[in-house]
Amino acid sequence: MSYQDLLTRQQTHFFSVVRPAPVSARKEKLKKLRSWIMTHRKDIQQAVFLDFRKGAEDADLSEIKPLLAEIDHTLRHLKDWTRYRAVGTPLYLLGSRSGIQRDPKGVALIISPWNFPFMLAVNPLISAVSAGCCAVIKPSELSPNTSRLLEKMAGECFPPEEVSVVQGDASVSESLLKLKWDHIFFTGSPQIGKLVMTAAAANLTSVTLELGGENPAIVDETANLRDTAEKLIWGKFMNNGQSCVSVNTVFVQETVKHQFEQELIRALTKLYPDLASRISGPEWIRVINEKHTQRIARLIYSATEAGARELAGGGISVTDRVIPPTILTDIPPDHPIVSEELFGPVLPVVTFRNIEEVFHRMRTADCPLMAYLFTRSRTNLDRFLLETRSGGVAVNETTLPFVHPGLPFGGTGKSGLGKAHGVAGFLAFTNEKPVFIQRRGLTTMKLVYPPFNPVKKLIIDILLKWL
Repeated sequence: MSYQDLLTRQQTHFFSVVRPAPVSARKEKLKKLRSWIMTHRKDIQQAVFLDFRKGAEDADLSEIKPLLAEIDHTLRHLKDWTRYRAVGTPLYLLGSRSGIQRDPKGVALIISPWNFPFMLAVNPLISAVSAGCCAVIKPSELSPNTSRLLEKMAGECFPPEEVSVVQGDASVSESLLKLKWDHIFFTGSPQIGKLVMTAAAANLTSVTLELGGENPAIVDETANLRDTAEKLIWGKFMNNGQSCVSVNTVFVQETVKHQFEQELIRALTKLYPDLASRISGPEWIRVINEKHTQRIARLIYSATEAGARELAGGGISVTDRVIPPTILTDIPPDHPIVSEELFGPVLPVVTFRNIEEVFHRMRTADCPLMAYLFTRSRTNLDRFLLETRSGGVAVNETTLPFVHPGLPFGGTGKSGLGKAHGVAGFLAFTNEKPVFIQRRGLTTMKLVYPPFNPVKKLIIDILLKWL
């Protein structure tokens, strides 16, 4: 079957079966999906382990739990999200009734990445199903075991004319993007995001783009350094740093630099005891492939050659795709390692004197997906929220806003377009259709139909001044 034939079948199924179905049918599909995830928990763990050595506990926390939370949140609120919303009537439209009907957009294309290969494919699917859409999922070819499991999941939970998984390399994505979808949801790099947006523009297709990070973390001199260090180490090295919400660079106030660096080393030892043996063990998450390993290694070597000091790290193996958790300090301010999205287990630490320096840097740089502030200063918090730009923020924490289904998630500018999760994800696949119902016979607007005369001109004057 060609991709166009698949799209045509889903379009037919959408209008004949999915669109007329009640909201309760969407809930049943979500419950079936939830049951499948729980029943196949071990299969999900095994698939992501085979793809890049992610352990069972990491799979539970990062691939499965966010989906269960998303489904449960959606089931609780879907009736409210889908209800018809009446809108008040202004005096000059007296006699009419208006409201907003939330309609599914139709057939969606979901292109998902490799770093959380199961969760980032299924999460937008939950939103699409909740909105009443059909979907085609194109998972990453870099995580083939998970992609095969996704295909199995789709086949066992949905008819193919409702949800299908299409596997293949970048050429498959290119072919799919040429078709006229009703919405495209893409998660990946800004570079590929530009290509997706260009392809969508040819068909005037709406898009949600969940893109890259370069996410800064700011640690001021009032922060609880021990608590901060533990949260940063966890958030940074979770999934071996391969996360769009991972901290890219830590900016620490120079008055607490030395103490903070000690706390980072302490936190690394606490969270990853017996690090050398763990890295050589079977469940140490790998960098996804040798190409990405080489890229990260080159940045580390370049930074140390330029004068950066390694607080932790060493022992890189490109062939085994292993880069131990690496912490760099005393980095030249213009080095690429503090300005590029790293997407790996490297934490650069940069000092500042006045917090305005970091705020200025954020205002002049590309807008990050997330920004993190560690502080006990209300003044710094207020300024942070007012004077910086980012897709989202977290205060005295990292990463966790992503798994809060009640918060919209997404970037702005280079870091993304549109929002996901919860009601925001539901709305991404929804057309909010205005409905205007006018009374028959005399209406207020008929009082100003042409031809115009002095009385009608007086009515127009009253409309402009008072109504």
